[in-house]
Amino acid sequence: MEFDAVDSLKKELDSYRPLPLAALRNLEEVYQVEWTYNSNAIEGNTLSLLETKLVLEEGLTIGGKKLIEHFEVINHSEAIYYVKDLVDRRIELSEHIIKSLHQLVLKNIDDENAGQYRKTNVGISGYKHIPPHFRQVSEQMEQLMVWFLKEKDELHPVELAARFHFQYVYIHPFTDRNGRTARLLMNLILMRSGFPPAIVKAESTSRIAYYETLEKASTLNNIDGFILFISNNVRESLERYIQSVK
Repeated sequence: MEFDAVDSLKKELDSYRPLPLAALRNLEEVYQVEWTYNSNAIEGNTLSLLETKLVLEEGLTIGGKKLIEHFEVINHSEAIYYVKDLVDRRIELSEHIIKSLHQLVLKNIDDENAGQYRKTNVGISGYKHIPPHFRQVSEQMEQLMVWFLKEKDELHPVELAARFHFQYVYIHPFTDRNGRTARLLMNLILMRSGFPPAIVKAESTSRIAYYETLEKASTLNNIDGFILFISNNVRESLERYIQSVK
């Protein structure tokens, strides 16, 4: 798969480095809210973008909304800070980091299962794909990390991030919150290579395309559509960053 458009935009963004601090700070604040909102909304959180912003920036509790939805917002934001810290310190992705990230996402929601590979078999609502038996999870996650370390310097970062996301959700290693964790890991990989985070939008068209391309990759062994979908999201983020720093 070709990534010429993405590479061209990445080259243009790099030409503006070091990025203006004011613009960069503003982008990070905006993405903190939008990334959190969209990733949670995809999974059914009903807090709006504005309500998500108020919870994060003002510490407000939104009337009529569930406590768990507030925890989902706070936890995801903390997980983003963790991802940024890992990127800044150039710490290599590992199973320990995956479990730590999941623990943050599930904190105060299900502490018993937070950061623990699942001990039961699960199905995924609306999917034909059935995740592997829970006894296979640990071995398959080890294999995923072996694959990642082998391919991380060989594949284009966008393809690497998309393939890792797909393989992770295919294994479905945790009982819950696998989607949010997958998108955080995908962006960790992208950001480690100097790309801005790719935000998968919660709007219906984007959400449907996201799930349909994942399902096609899972059941028909055709991942090209999913890689293209992620590539388009990366391109949109690059264009937005360039427009902000020009």
